[in-house]
Amino acid sequence: MRVATLNVQNLRLQSIDGRKYLHGAWDSDDPEEENLDPIDRRLTAELLRAIDADVVALQEVFDLATLEYFHENYLLPAGTAPYPHLVCLPGNDGRGLDVALLSRRPIDVIRSHAALTLTEVGIDPPPGVDPDFPVFRRDCLMVMIGSLALFVCHFKSTYPIPTAAWTTRRLEALATRWLIESYFVDPTQNLWLVLGDLNEPNVPIAGRPRAIAPLETDFSIDLMQRLPEKERWTYFDPHSGLYHSPDALLASPALAEQWPNAAPVVERMGLGKETSRFRGQRLAGVGKHRPQASDHAAVFIDFDGL
Repeated sequence: MRVATLNVQNLRLQSIDGRKYLHGAWDSDDPEEENLDPIDRRLTAELLRAIDADVVALQEVFDLATLEYFHENYLLPAGTAPYPHLVCLPGNDGRGLDVALLSRRPIDVIRSHAALTLTEVGIDPPPGVDPDFPVFRRDCLMVMIGSLALFVCHFKSTYPIPTAAWTTRRLEALATRWLIESYFVDPTQNLWLVLGDLNEPNVPIAGRPRAIAPLETDFSIDLMQRLPEKERWTYFDPHSGLYHSPDALLASPALAEQWPNAAPVVERMGLGKETSRFRGQRLAGVGKHRPQASDHAAVFIDFDGL
């Protein structure tokens, strides 16, 4: 089974005068050329076609109608083999950018945790945090595909206040760990994978550990560590000029042990040319900043025989 993750950057279905179209790979607070939108989404589709994963976890998808439109009007025309199973449940992002899933394998279980609160999890709220407010900034989507449980996440970014965002991300990590421990009697013995955009910066806040440490320390195996450090980056911030590794694959000890040689592949062919650290071949039509498939690279991994 090939499993992938990609933040598709603001994939939303829009309509003007009855004409449907997809928002391009740019953030809504940045002035951009809307005529590049369909090129962006063609590139997104070509990137996913090249990866050809059995299961793809997506972040920043507006809703199921958006995902269906992208599948029918971009993925299939690009020559991608169909994904019969599409999942996108409402989350908590005020802009409607949710986590989603494309799968060629039958899905046995689908569970949203968008409504989960600190009260339910049993975590004491930090000062100023409502214990009955949803803990996830978007959702933690759990799906079971055969014996593999996937927890698709998109944690809070560092914007606009890094220290406040650290607290939100820390609570999301704690809640995700709680969910895994709730689902499995012994999480070390089951096959599960936390994947998605965890938004953990490469440079930590002074005096604080990594916000997602509860998911990492003595709990999971970070499969991205199987790559050389200089090969782990998946995102370039043009404002700061820094490269980051927010896209994660955190595996259960059993999953990591059963596939000891499975290493992630970071596919950067859809990134804009401003990401000068990448010197490989890009998709035809990629520009300096745009057009682009996304501002994130895709990451995939093969679990042979799963």
